[in-house]
Amino acid sequence: MAPRARIRWQSRQPSVIPGFGLALGVTLTWLTLIVLIPISGLLWRSSGLGWANFFALAFDERTVNALAISFGTAFVAAIVNLVFGVILAWVLVRYRFPGKRVIDAMVDLPFALPTAVAGIALTTLYAPNGWIGSLLEPLGIKIAFTPAGIVVALVFVGLPFVVRTVQPVMEEIDKEVEEAAATLGANRLQTITRVLLPGLLPAGLTGFALAFARGVGEYGSVIFIAGNLPYVSEIAPLLIVIRLEEFNYAAATAIATVMLFLSFLMLLVINTIQSWSRRRYSNGA
Repeated sequence: MAPRARIRWQSRQPSVIPGFGLALGVTLTWLTLIVLIPISGLLWRSSGLGWANFFALAFDERTVNALAISFGTAFVAAIVNLVFGVILAWVLVRYRFPGKRVIDAMVDLPFALPTAVAGIALTTLYAPNGWIGSLLEPLGIKIAFTPAGIVVALVFVGLPFVVRTVQPVMEEIDKEVEEAAATLGANRLQTITRVLLPGLLPAGLTGFALAFARGVGEYGSVIFIAGNLPYVSEIAPLLIVIRLEEFNYAAATAIATVMLFLSFLMLLVINTIQSWSRRRYSNGA
């Protein structure tokens, strides 16, 4: 028994990173300080309102409309970013052309650009007297100061999340896989839908979730182009700020709690679908 124990002990390789206990402790401590304590404070504050008062504040007609606009526009913008983000990542990975590095760098521009600057720039372009807005107005299309303007702003700020999530996964897919599918008789559409997209689905859903989460809480780039008209283009983060300026902390807390719950629920659903698609693709592979 002693020689076997000694052999088992010698076969273990020392790790260059801290042990599991230390790493887990640091992780839980940091997560608690940065995430759990602020969220717990919000929930504790909302619990003191009482159920009747909470529902009256959280499901006020103006609040419900603002929540619908925030989550609806964020969902639409995330879908748009998912489609065009995958296409953009495909072009950057699969093709070589002049100016490719410039376009690749421009993808990260919304990360570096202050959101307020982005909002002002988009409003200047899509306002009725702007470069693009003046061309769309004779056609009866109005972008600025409408929910469509909110979608445009959220597409702008959310595109990098999809591209940078899908691009590394796409780089790992060898061209030989596409050539093998073509050799077996698959056309281009079948190659895309049956060979490429299943492998990209988990990464695409991750980018979708990140873009959606960013869109729900976006404030700076939206308030300028939205117009902030109640029941028309007012977003929930702006309504929270308005309630705080009115010193109506109870209403602000109730709205923030509802946003937290809905965001967590939708991200949970997206992550569940993502895990399912990853397991399905792994089993199929």
